[in-house]
Amino acid sequence: MHASIKTTILAAMALAATPAFAQDLDKVTFATNWLAQAEHGGYYQAVADGTYEKYGLDVTIMQGGPQSPGRPLLVSGGVQFYMGGATGAINAVKEGIPTITLAAIFQKDPQILMSHPGKFATFPELAGASKYILSADGFTSYFTWMKTEWPEFVDEKYEPYQFNPASFLANDMAIQQGYLTSEPLSIEREAGFAPDVWLLADQGYHPYSTTIEAMKPWVEENPDIAKRFVEATIVGWSNYLYGDNAAANDLIKADNPEMTDDQIAYGIEKMKEYGIVVSGDAETKGIGCMTDAGWTDFYNSMVEVGVFEAGIDVSQAYTTEYVCQGLGVDLFK
Repeated sequence: MHASIKTTILAAMALAATPAFAQDLDKVTFATNWLAQAEHGGYYQAVADGTYEKYGLDVTIMQGGPQSPGRPLLVSGGVQFYMGGATGAINAVKEGIPTITLAAIFQKDPQILMSHPGKFATFPELAGASKYILSADGFTSYFTWMKTEWPEFVDEKYEPYQFNPASFLANDMAIQQGYLTSEPLSIEREAGFAPDVWLLADQGYHPYSTTIEAMKPWVEENPDIAKRFVEATIVGWSNYLYGDNAAANDLIKADNPEMTDDQIAYGIEKMKEYGIVVSGDAETKGIGCMTDAGWTDFYNSMVEVGVFEAGIDVSQAYTTEYVCQGLGVDLFK
């Protein structure tokens, strides 16, 4: 059974829905950037607890994965919403692709570096690691920023990340990239120790992440649907983090059978502990909040280190029309 079909079936079981209104719902599809997980929980929550339906929407979540076609499908009109990020959105402006970011669910990008316990006392000391195990994308993005901030980081120590921790585990002076909500737990399970975790967002690397992207022409034709999707998602995330999320987690596990309850619980715990979703502007203005200053500061910092060229009109990458209005703040605990 296809994952999205299973999601629909389980959601129907979870809802106390009123079928008479089903024909009035606007059907949209949201493509995520990876397999279903706690980091997507708010969307699944809004399906599971009927929030999307209350906002007049029939939402299909299309989970991503390796070589996910989510962004091409967005551009071609195959899906209405896509889980993107600030870097991709700015690149789209550069390339003349009319996407627009409607909300930033993650105030902090969960990208981390990991080191063996007690080997380094401060982030700049990581430059003294024997090797830096990073993905190609990481090497050309945040590592470029790291070298500018701390020139002690050098290209010669770069080792391509093979999405396997063997090289990191075999060398206690190595550092490796990871995702806050997954790799540290995997290391702990496999090697029996909890690595030291360095969240890049807390070191000054601060792109908006796990965003809601759409195509500008579609949003211009369907502004009310866009508004309702963003607002329902914000409510979904508030309920997922601070309410009963059991039904949402059932949907996550249906779409991604390899996902475990322990992994989901760990993901939720770390998102809360590090303020991934609720921090900064989101604390007082609501989940998903973005500001002109936030976008401009990130873009300017990337221009300074050579990731982006100067002259890109970053204001074309996003709109703040649908966020920062305090929705869901009353649910924060």
